[in-house]
Amino acid sequence: MGREFIAAVFCLLLLCEEAVAGWYQVENYEGSIGPNLVHLSLQRYASFGSGITVEGSYLYDARQSPIAIYGKADGSRVSLCEIADDKEFRRVLVMGSKTPVNTAGCPFSLEISESGATGSWSKGADKFPVTLKKVASLDDTGGLKIDGTFEIPFWAETTRDRFAGIYTKSDAGICMTKMLVIDKKKKQVVQEIAFDDEDCNAGMSTTPIYMNVQEWVEGGKDIISVDFGGGKFAGANDYLLNPKTRKYHLKK
Repeated sequence: MGREFIAAVFCLLLLCEEAVAGWYQVENYEGSIGPNLVHLSLQRYASFGSGITVEGSYLYDARQSPIAIYGKADGSRVSLCEIADDKEFRRVLVMGSKTPVNTAGCPFSLEISESGATGSWSKGADKFPVTLKKVASLDDTGGLKIDGTFEIPFWAETTRDRFAGIYTKSDAGICMTKMLVIDKKKKQVVQEIAFDDEDCNAGMSTTPIYMNVQEWVEGGKDIISVDFGGGKFAGANDYLLNPKTRKYHLKK
């Protein structure tokens, strides 16, 4: 994900309501798609544009690569499509489709309840049952509420790593207090990046919560950008990967 993504996102935000408390309503689930263990996160919003009211990120535990999803909610029923490649990601999730999205034929068909979700995932000749248990939630659309240990599987990834944000509630509000760098092959956390952020703005900038961490390559090196909210003071911290230590360091 490159710099053009970041610019497009902030342009997109200008068309949305002002970034004050009130647009993150997210639920996290764990369970299975057929025989495969998965973790799934869904964010509901009045409208992400093009008729989309749900966006999310999920991953198969065995693969550890986040898959961006989007769709529509009709009461407790949710239909979800998977993003296939960077071109579709830009068209649907960054720039916004010029025509209303059609979720007919998309893989996920779910019935959401207070405790979880059930349904099916199908693609071509493959069809599997989906069984999910709700394990955590975040809601700043009314009061400020977090239930469980709340972790966001960001859409950004590199060949080696994926990134997850730990969100907590403090007197200053809800925000990401640390970012986990997870080695996809080892399936383990290899680095934790904490934020010195007394105003509690980390990970609270872009409308889809999953886009608050972004990745691109500069000079052959991986860069990870963490977005900060704060209205006109919104910005980002960039972290450069040191190829020798395999650690990310704040770019000066």
